[in-house]
Amino acid sequence: MARDPLIDIVSELVANVLAVSVTPGARVAAGEEVALLESMKMEIPVIVESGGVVEAVKVAPGDVVQDGDVLITVRPSS
Repeated sequence: MARDPLIDIVSELVANVLAVSVTPGARVAAGEEVALLESMKMEIPVIVESGGVVEAVKVAPGDVVQDGDVLITVRPSS
């Protein structure tokens, strides 16, 4: 049986990572905030679009991310 494909949550802009609210293995629900970015003095929540289990967190508070950088990887619930 094939495993569900992983979903990469990516940054949509150049930003500073203010907070990451999940760890690998955590269950997340659709619409849940998993990180908080800051760009041009604006806070931008990062929202997961579908529920599942966090496979990897690729950033930490204080990191600078570029447009398209992977922030968090989620295995969707089946």
